[in-house]
Amino acid sequence: MAKRGRPATQITVTNDQLAELNRRVAARKGPADERLRALIILGCKDGEPGTSIGKRLGITAQTVSKWRRRFADYGLDGLNDEVRSGRPRSISDDVVQEVIDRVRQEKPEDASHWSTRSMSEVTGISPASVHRIWRAFGLKPHMEKTFKLSTDPAFVDKVHDVVGLYMDPPDRAIVLSVDEKSQIQALNRTQPGLPLTFGQPETRTHDYKRHGTTSLFAALDIATGKVIGRLKRRHRSAEFLEFLNAIDRSVPADLDVHLILDNYGTHKTDKVKAWLAERPRYHVHFTPTSASWLNLVERFFSTISERWIKRQAHTSVKDLEDSIRHYLTVYNENPKPFQWRKTADEIVASVGRAASALDRRTDKPD
Repeated sequence: MAKRGRPATQITVTNDQLAELNRRVAARKGPADERLRALIILGCKDGEPGTSIGKRLGITAQTVSKWRRRFADYGLDGLNDEVRSGRPRSISDDVVQEVIDRVRQEKPEDASHWSTRSMSEVTGISPASVHRIWRAFGLKPHMEKTFKLSTDPAFVDKVHDVVGLYMDPPDRAIVLSVDEKSQIQALNRTQPGLPLTFGQPETRTHDYKRHGTTSLFAALDIATGKVIGRLKRRHRSAEFLEFLNAIDRSVPADLDVHLILDNYGTHKTDKVKAWLAERPRYHVHFTPTSASWLNLVERFFSTISERWIKRQAHTSVKDLEDSIRHYLTVYNENPKPFQWRKTADEIVASVGRAASALDRRTDKPD
């Protein structure tokens, strides 16, 4: 007499479940385990024996039986992996809270900020555990950001004015973000460095020789990304006027010109005001005081510093100026405009939150 095994668990598949199972099988980028379990249930639904399903899918009959029972008991939820208990936590919630409170509210006696090792010493957990807690809660005591809130009474109006030019520039006009990058140093290393090679970065000496400075006057066309640039050894009102004349020669005569400027003194002298008054097609838009970050040309200055000037060596100011002129020529051959993404309302709201946070901190009793 043939030996009879335990009868297979009967399953019922609804139309919605069938659609989901077919979706999991057809998904090209879904998890492999999810697709396999769906194929098992579809085979069971059609009455295929477990041994046949296992042979066809390259698994054991016991695996087929397991997922058949799970589906019968829990439906589609039964095809998910069960949560594994893992090793019990060795750090209590109180210790985690202590690490968070200390790093946010206290400072070590012998340093300006906490390190993982100093926090480990006072809390009794490993530096690696301290690091994991800080990372989980986004705490970075080794980092510090600088800021300065504008006290300009017309801050909101000026933000809306400048950001409006970035996000919705006027027709038949060119918008130029203008500023000077002053005191660019011509530095030459005292010894030649070693080039980049396998397993070793490029090297340079920590000390250098100073050979003077120059200033880069730049006007960034926000629509095209092109830059009008001139180099001057000084950055007085006279040099700024020369740069304005260079701009005037460079832009089409039939377009209005909108200049975005910060509040540097050379931009507001009587001679500059007279120059602008004689040219009614020029319209000046000042950023709020202490908010030169609103001037988009600062983004270009950051680019030229990081990509070109910072790691160069120059034997004279002329050498430095020739190098910057070369960069401007190459840059303008394939310019890309910088995209301003934050709206004026978002900026005003962000500054408002920062001001409120500072007020709350100031109001705290000693």
